[in-house]
Amino acid sequence: MTLKKCQVGPQTVTMLELGHPWVLADRYTKSWPTGKAGELVQLCDQQGRMFGTALLDPKERIVARVLEQGPMRLDRAWLQGRIEKAVALRNHHARLVDTNAYRLVNSEGDSLSGLTVDRYDDFLMVQYFTRAWKPHLSLVVEVLQKLLQPKGIYVKFRPQQTRQLATGESKRYSKLMAGEAAPKRLTVMENGLNFLVELEEGLNTGLFCDQRHNRSDLMERVAGQEVLNLFAYTGAFSVAAAASGAKRVTSVDASSAYLDWARDNFAANRLNPKRHEFLLGDCFEVLAELGRSGRRFDTVIMDPPSFSTVGKSRFTTSGGTADLVAAALDLLPPGGLLITSSNHQKVDLADYLKELRRGALRGGCQLRVIQLAGQGADFPYPVTFPEGRYLKYVISVKD
Repeated sequence: MTLKKCQVGPQTVTMLELGHPWVLADRYTKSWPTGKAGELVQLCDQQGRMFGTALLDPKERIVARVLEQGPMRLDRAWLQGRIEKAVALRNHHARLVDTNAYRLVNSEGDSLSGLTVDRYDDFLMVQYFTRAWKPHLSLVVEVLQKLLQPKGIYVKFRPQQTRQLATGESKRYSKLMAGEAAPKRLTVMENGLNFLVELEEGLNTGLFCDQRHNRSDLMERVAGQEVLNLFAYTGAFSVAAAASGAKRVTSVDASSAYLDWARDNFAANRLNPKRHEFLLGDCFEVLAELGRSGRRFDTVIMDPPSFSTVGKSRFTTSGGTADLVAAALDLLPPGGLLITSSNHQKVDLADYLKELRRGALRGGCQLRVIQLAGQGADFPYPVTFPEGRYLKYVISVKD
């Protein structure tokens, strides 16, 4: 089969030569031959030099994603080879002790740009971030069935702009493509702890597996402590702290549904939710109230979403982190731990540390970074793709 040749400009050539897998829309891509999402094309420069075979998505900002630097066919043999390699990496390097919820395929990190596969016990969740994968989903499911024999395989489309989708009522975003349906609440294991996930409804399942090693690290630090978990979501960090002997964990979130889910996660681990605290409200307002009442905590955790809106309050990583840090520092005694995290891909580590610096200056104190971390080994990324190193997890001590 002869593939269409698509000429790229000098800037894209430079990026492709550096190993970056994306082609962004520009004046050169506007002159490409008409094609459909999911079609394979050959990328070349003005001299006809080939730079790879890519998956086309002509209506998106990322118009093509490189799958192979040379010629290829997106068939069963090629795809099975990629997935087998991804599975082998997890088996050898991901340290999945007492864990059955993790990422099996991580998009660019496994040379399958725009496609992820997560394991939740005996079920798999395939997510595609570009419509270019839609024509190939049946093949993806077929290969996964052959290699892994899961009970069921779900598929979910994740568009670029999810803010509008994430607001409002719960919605069924996933489709069961093979096998049997999972329970509405499926119990999975991470670091020996039980967590309840939902595979059919909502944009997210209730457990962010990229924080697994960071939760394990937390468990070694908080025995006997008073812990505050802001933006608690379904309480994974809270459960990890409580299960490892924290004296009391205070979980704060703007969603009553998520806090109820967090209580259920406590109960799933035979942890009495009544021995801990669950506060409903905007994190800034709750921090102010805790400060006025003289509360202090040994460790404060904050893992906010990149963007959130609660009532009239708007939070963004680049616009709200410093204010959040300053407010949290008022509740920490000298020697207390501040654990901050961000999954905002467009904010790199250097800029994120500047936000922490602004927060410390506003709070009138010094923060000493004692540990930097990111996502676990099941979320690999190519060294040629800096966007893949999205998770920033910083542990600081207040002077």
